[in-house]
Amino acid sequence: MIVLGIILLVAGYLLPLPLLVTIGWILLVIGIILFILGAVGRPVGGRKVWF
Repeated sequence: MIVLGIILLVAGYLLPLPLLVTIGWILLVIGIILFILGAVGRPVGGRKVWF
C-alpha cells in the first residue's frame, strides 16, 4: 500500500491530476499506520503474522 501511494503521488505530480495526489497521500498514510501497527506486534486484519 505504501508503494502504491508513492506511485500515485509521483504520477499525480507528473500529470496535472490533483485527485491522484490526494489518493496517493491517503494510501501512503494508511500504509504507514498499518506498517507501524504490524511492526509493534499488534494484529492487523485479524492476523498477527502474514506469510
